[in-house]
Amino acid sequence: MQYKRIVIKLGTNLITGGSGRLDLGVMAGLAAQVAELHRKGHEIILVSSGAVAAGRELLGIKSKRKDIPFKQVMASVGQNRLMNIYYGLFLEHGINVAQALLTRSDLTDRAHYLNARNTLLALMELKVVCVVNENDVVCTDELGELKFGDNDNLSAMVANLVDADLLILLSDVKGLYTADPMNDPGAKLIPVVEKIDVKIEEMAGGAGSAHGTGGMVTKIEAARLATSSGVPVIITGGAQSNLIVEAASGKSVGTFFTARDSKIESRQRWLISGLSSTGRLIIDKGAVTALRRQNKSLLPAGIVEVEGSFKRGDVVDICDNGGQQVGSGIANYSAADLQRIRGERSGAITDILGYAYGDEAVHRDNLALV
Repeated sequence: MQYKRIVIKLGTNLITGGSGRLDLGVMAGLAAQVAELHRKGHEIILVSSGAVAAGRELLGIKSKRKDIPFKQVMASVGQNRLMNIYYGLFLEHGINVAQALLTRSDLTDRAHYLNARNTLLALMELKVVCVVNENDVVCTDELGELKFGDNDNLSAMVANLVDADLLILLSDVKGLYTADPMNDPGAKLIPVVEKIDVKIEEMAGGAGSAHGTGGMVTKIEAARLATSSGVPVIITGGAQSNLIVEAASGKSVGTFFTARDSKIESRQRWLISGLSSTGRLIIDKGAVTALRRQNKSLLPAGIVEVEGSFKRGDVVDICDNGGQQVGSGIANYSAADLQRIRGERSGAITDILGYAYGDEAVHRDNLALV
């Protein structure tokens, strides 16, 4: 068994066949593959899009409105149909299904994060296939805080949450290409990505699909989150028969993103997910080297800029001068304090602030690197 615990993300364009209506034939084929893995002892969690498309179909609405209230109504109507279909398809294989609707705010709190993790782990232990979706009915992205934004990133968070062995992102896209295959006949599929860098991000482009919210950009973002937590990722088209089974057995399909050398501890995965980040610290090259190569804490002297409004004890992202994320950690000082002591030696903290909580802006024990 190459990968035992697998999170599979099913995109809207995949399960609708690009038609905007749920394609029962495609969904039945995917369910059959999951059932085969289930019989072999694999633990499977599905992250499925399609509720909004199902709602449009049920109500006979062809409007392309994308405002939040409209999508919430469509999701409310369609989620029931989506789950009924999954229930019927897996019932044919003797498999019970469960539903989990999550929002970003559910996982920003450490206790809620652990509760969600424990529930999903318990469902897998009971051999139940859980279908996860974002709770579009109650979440909002008006403040950019409560939505995952797409099910690609949600699936990466779920893979992180349950310490999965593999994340498979299935859609109508066969993988990452050197250029847009729709416009460039010379575009070539990239079979393996060892590291997600600027070049890989540029190849991903910026266009999303017509019916879903995700595109290759969000898939690369999801791959970065999952691989930084020790979970390898496969991006591939899901229309081919037996593709999920082949991916689970380790066969080369689509684009494979290798994970970091080892899985990181649960608390670090929570930190690095970015779900609870309330600000950013921009650091200089010397500080980047100290964190990455010397396993040191982040000192105020290495901080160039402080962004956002956060309190002592909040989670912040740590980025280099180019905006590339280096890691995330728990701030030892508030944003206001760090604005005053950034660039200063630790010995000057008490003189500047009148008090000190330690020499470190972020202690290495409270730090997770990407």
